[in-house]
Amino acid sequence: MDLGTCGLANIPRVSIEFVKVGYLMEYGYGRWLLVLVNVILFGSFVSTLSFKKKLGRRSASLYIAFITALFAEMYGFPLTIYILTWLFNYANPLSHMEGHLLAEIVGPSLFFSVIHPITTIMIFGGVFLVATGWKNIHSATDKRLVTEGVYKHVRHPQYLGFLLITTGLLIQWTTIPAVVMWPVLVASYYRLAGEEEKEMEQKHGKAYLDYKRRTPMLLPVKSFVLSQRNVHGIQESRTQTSRA
Repeated sequence: MDLGTCGLANIPRVSIEFVKVGYLMEYGYGRWLLVLVNVILFGSFVSTLSFKKKLGRRSASLYIAFITALFAEMYGFPLTIYILTWLFNYANPLSHMEGHLLAEIVGPSLFFSVIHPITTIMIFGGVFLVATGWKNIHSATDKRLVTEGVYKHVRHPQYLGFLLITTGLLIQWTTIPAVVMWPVLVASYYRLAGEEEKEMEQKHGKAYLDYKRRTPMLLPVKSFVLSQRNVHGIQESRTQTSRA
């Protein structure tokens, strides 16, 4: 096939040519049941959030749209690959393994031995934060300010969880729609977190302001630094006591 003359109507011929030269792996798309199962599975996590605010419903809708678009390309229809073929004469055997477009940029060895395992940990870590954050909130018997559990390290562990999940999925399966939607999703959850904090300040006053000062919003860097200082301080205290 002359890829220089490849138009949008000729894109399906890409896989046919790989058959002729013996490179075609198993066709990795058209698996719409897998699309549905994954959208339901990952989409169910939004049920742990509150939908009282319009911004909250909008953020949840963006997350669902992101998940749907990504898994639709992962298992259903490889839109990004077709677009790249049309624009840049990109040839892809349309197998599932070859759908990891980032692997072709950084190299399969680095991607599958380092990047893919790390992003898998990110995804499972995100699921853990979403589930644990929900448990911490709903296990509180009263309407007190929750500052224990994962909330001891970040003020919005569930939102961090959603960002870890979507970031991990985006790196593993990079697509044009997902790349466009992800920054919008991040901005939406950041804005939602800010709105919720204003309400918490009005509701809990100084208690929340103190909690806000000692606990980072999303990234637990500050919490880690403080914990290391505390450990170092305890060690120094023990050393001075033993010398005395």
